[in-house]
Amino acid sequence: MTGTLDAAWAVAWTRETAQAVATRREELIELDRQIGDGDHGENLARGFTAVVAKLDTLEQPPADVGAVLKLVATTLMSTVGGAAGPLYGTAYLRAAKVTGLPELDSGAVVAMLEAALEGVVVRGKAGPGEKTMVDAWTPAVEAAVAAADAGASPAAVLAAAAEAARSGAEATVPLVATKGRASYLGERSAGHQDPGATSTALLLEAAAATAAEAGA
Repeated sequence: MTGTLDAAWAVAWTRETAQAVATRREELIELDRQIGDGDHGENLARGFTAVVAKLDTLEQPPADVGAVLKLVATTLMSTVGGAAGPLYGTAYLRAAKVTGLPELDSGAVVAMLEAALEGVVVRGKAGPGEKTMVDAWTPAVEAAVAAADAGASPAAVLAAAAEAARSGAEATVPLVATKGRASYLGERSAGHQDPGATSTALLLEAAAATAAEAGA
């Protein structure tokens, strides 16, 4: 159905995210090596590989978008170490709770993104400007809300979110980290792009690309 996103899209988004993470794995590792433990790319790649493996063993297609997002959440929480597993797991879990619908319109896409951001904030206890993935999620949600309010399609809402997330990730470069592993570096954390914000942009770019392919 044109103008909405369904479970098939959510599966495509998940597979596209796994591919994007695998392709950019070394970049994420290097970003995290500069200001963290160096395991962000490896952990995420392992997690999404496990997610795809779960999708491949399903006997029936997921009933709705929320079912797909819940599968992603539980798999990431059980397979991804470091901060990424709990943060992304909580984001996907919160998003799953508001997407138990056969199809998502633009308003439902906004609700999904808002719930994901809320999950990251609650789990990570971080706010904008602290050099974390919140710095990509926050402008993404703001851009999605503005796009939806202007009457944009679900795909256009996600495209706006993805673009804002990418800009938000790039804007973390001059910031001094005050949360997470990077905060141990203090002023030395400035000059490096946050890996979590970068992977957030990858994830939302995958969502936008697959939504466009779905004709939504």
